[in-house]
Amino acid sequence: MTKNIMIVGVGGQGTLLTSRILGGITRKAGYDVKLSEVHGMAQRGGSVVTFVRYGDRVAEPIVEEGQADVLIAFERLEAMRYAHFLKKDGAMVINDQRIDPITVVTGAAQYPDGIVEKLGESHRIYTVDAMGLAKELGNAKVFNIIVLGIAAQHMDFSKEDWLEVIEKTVPPKTVEINKKAFLAGYERGN
Repeated sequence: MTKNIMIVGVGGQGTLLTSRILGGITRKAGYDVKLSEVHGMAQRGGSVVTFVRYGDRVAEPIVEEGQADVLIAFERLEAMRYAHFLKKDGAMVINDQRIDPITVVTGAAQYPDGIVEKLGESHRIYTVDAMGLAKELGNAKVFNIIVLGIAAQHMDFSKEDWLEVIEKTVPPKTVEINKKAFLAGYERGN
């Protein structure tokens, strides 16, 4: 049985670090793991998508539409943009943050209203103001790890294993704040 995780966000939100942590925990558990990163226009705040597939044997890294067990979204418009990838019984964890794409900034488009509410009508969603929590912890950059902590509740890995992989994956000087961020999300997800 293969599990499919999808991480979506905007360039600079830590999507790639999050996928490396997911790859690390799945490898630690002995699974075959395939990662695929689609950068888009990451340098300009564009959409970034990462697929993480793991299981006894995984043939390809791409998650098909309607097949994601967990969709981690670091921004609400990105959650809406990729919601069709989520399985009917899948879980979507959304950082309730708005980042205007260039089309909204230039006035060519409007940012949609009520994204989270609309997604909640047809999907099992969990929302968090991860940026606010990260600022309370003293480092806004760890908001992605808070979101990951909530998403971890929908995967079969122990809290201790998550913390060990985080310690081995993040830069050494950020280990403690990243562990605190993960636990803040993990405990909120219960």
